[in-house]
Amino acid sequence: MKKLTLLTALLISFSCFAQGKKLDKIADEITREGTALYKSEMASWNGTDIVLAKFPDKRDNLGGYFSYVVDNKATCIFYSKGDSPKVIASVTFDTTYSNATARIDGLERDFSATEKEYYTIRSKALNRIREDTLFKVYKNTDLNLIPIIKGNEKKVYVLTGPKNDGVVIFGNDYLITFDKNDEIKDEKKIHKNIMFIDINAKGENDSVKVTGSMHMHLPETGEYITATDICTLMLYEKYTPWEQHIVVSEKYMSIWMCKTNKLVIVSKDALNKIDKQ
Repeated sequence: MKKLTLLTALLISFSCFAQGKKLDKIADEITREGTALYKSEMASWNGTDIVLAKFPDKRDNLGGYFSYVVDNKATCIFYSKGDSPKVIASVTFDTTYSNATARIDGLERDFSATEKEYYTIRSKALNRIREDTLFKVYKNTDLNLIPIIKGNEKKVYVLTGPKNDGVVIFGNDYLITFDKNDEIKDEKKIHKNIMFIDINAKGENDSVKVTGSMHMHLPETGEYITATDICTLMLYEKYTPWEQHIVVSEKYMSIWMCKTNKLVIVSKDALNKIDKQ
């Protein structure tokens, strides 16, 4: 593990040399998308806990939920069952996602125009998941839908989350994109496999603390860490001893620093040069 930590330090030190502007830009774009997914899903995590605890009487009428971010404030919306659902509760968080500063509203109301857009694409994505054999559900897991709207771009990411504590799941994730009329125009599987990583894994002996983790990308998945990988890491890294997570593909190594939420992408050619030095 010391060797791995030293290698990571070297890669960071040589990042300017190894990456170049192209890889810097790619890393920034993936980080931005992954962070957007994290902000939405974090609001859903905390918002669900708050609403189920504070409004137990609303549980039987709960049709679903989704989250969205505006001006660094993340709002989780809970809506009723039926063909004409209404908002039955909402929770808005600041950047700390602290329950103490969350604004909780249990009044029933109509969707805002923005919320209606999110509801529409989430509902259509959910219907497609139920109908299409592309989408798989594994034992002791759930599929979590994350709608994202940026300008005219509308999409729903689908992540696999564990029902049991102590495990982090990478893969079995999907992306559904929509046209300007909110109709599905494309759907794809992001990872071609699924990986379960034990948070409490030990080294060769129980006294060794594992401070990093990794997974491999098949060529079909792509050369770089994905936005869904980063979202998963940001959600779970606070519960792990990990300092970095590495994604290895055919030509590149993506290194995510869990303490600083920074991404470095290095080509294997550059890695070989660093190794020689």
